[in-house]
Amino acid sequence: MHKTKLNAGVWIDHRDAVIISLLESGDETKRVPSNVEKQLRRSGEPEGSFEALKVPSDISRERDYMGHLAHYYDKIVADLHEAGAILIFGPGESKNELKKRFEKDKAADHVIVMEVTDKMTEPQMVAHVRHYFHHDAPRQDT
Repeated sequence: MHKTKLNAGVWIDHRDAVIISLLESGDETKRVPSNVEKQLRRSGEPEGSFEALKVPSDISRERDYMGHLAHYYDKIVADLHEAGAILIFGPGESKNELKKRFEKDKAADHVIVMEVTDKMTEPQMVAHVRHYFHHDAPRQDT
């Protein structure tokens, strides 16, 4: 039996993602925190070498940050492995970074569309995804 692929949307920034899956049984929403803090910039360089002070170099800190983000994106890709069409929306660069992670998943067959949007509430995100995929039928709250 052929399984219908679901439509989904992901609002994303570097701190947080909200996955909205449009299922026959209703909408399903899942929040995925990145657990990544943007590296703080130093106001001034400390005296002495970084090695002597045991302070990680900027390159090491950036590599750690990007590694955490890659893990975050991989969690989202895994959650949406079965999705057919995916709307990725939100502010900033995280949309492009997530799309690149989806493109690395050669086993999946996704149609990906991206939109730039500002910060939204969760109900606004759900409405945006429903509208995009023309699932505007009134929701039944239980």
